[in-house]
Amino acid sequence: MRHLPRSASIVTLREACEDDGAVHLVMELCEGGELFDRIVARGHYTERAAAAVTRTIVEVVQLCHHHGVIHRDLKPENFLFANKKENSPLKAIDFGLSIFFKPGEKFSEIVGSPYYMAPEVLKRNYGPEIDIWSAGVILYILLCGVPPFWAETEQGVAQAILRGNIDFKREPWPHVSDNAKDLVRQMLQPDPKIRLTAKQVLEHTWLQNAKKAPNVPLGDIVKSRLKQFSRMNRFKRRALRVIADHLSAEEVEDIKEMFKVMDTDNDGIVSYEELKSGIAKFGSHLAESEVQMLIEAVSNIQGFACLLKCSVRLTEPLSLITVQWIQMVEEH
Repeated sequence: MRHLPRSASIVTLREACEDDGAVHLVMELCEGGELFDRIVARGHYTERAAAAVTRTIVEVVQLCHHHGVIHRDLKPENFLFANKKENSPLKAIDFGLSIFFKPGEKFSEIVGSPYYMAPEVLKRNYGPEIDIWSAGVILYILLCGVPPFWAETEQGVAQAILRGNIDFKREPWPHVSDNAKDLVRQMLQPDPKIRLTAKQVLEHTWLQNAKKAPNVPLGDIVKSRLKQFSRMNRFKRRALRVIADHLSAEEVEDIKEMFKVMDTDNDGIVSYEELKSGIAKFGSHLAESEVQMLIEAVSNIQGFACLLKCSVRLTEPLSLITVQWIQMVEEH
């Protein structure tokens, strides 16, 4: 962050200081909330608005790449508004996975969030082009409310990404301009050598004529999908925070192993019968009603156990994490 030049579209690192226990990063405060929350709060949402957001995101990518940086974790949650004003700047945050690169250099570490990973990340051979792919996924979501590559498990998402089939038939795609769909296709080009660069994206007809893009609302279905998708991501972060705050690394590893043992059909989801037999196998004595509460908590978040790689702590009936998990389901 110190290497990158100051930009209105990138959060500022104010200061860094160190004590005996930690390094503290003092960041610019962004009070305007997350990207999707602002969209949902608006009275209507249009293709023209999506173009304005996309331009900002790709300008950040261009700036990073020009200075030899790959962000590696572009996603809607990593874009915040500086303030609550209508014309507030949109800022990129969270450079925790960013890395310096030299022209032609390739990387093999699998990082980032599943929905936004480029196919070459999954193949462990990638360069800066992955940021364009992630921005293309964000653009697809902005225009229709759901990710282009979707599945109930991370493995399923990865397989969908590698297949590369993009759905332009569901609503509202029949009403989206051909220029917008063309840009999405070129940003989600599986071959990174053919994929557009940040400069080429910014020169694309759709962004060049962003002020002339359709200003017709994309419909309530898009806003509803964005709201649901945003809530799912927020829930996941909160649940992960519960795990981070209350479980040690060793306990998390134990839970992962328990999950693998219980998931006898290896589909990434613990069914009611698998949970019951798994609990018995580990010698726990949860009542039938308590088992039912746990399975309902999992089903309410559509296979969330797969995303967390664990379901419940089996060392004691309805432990702290389980109770908080159920409370969060009820809140959301």
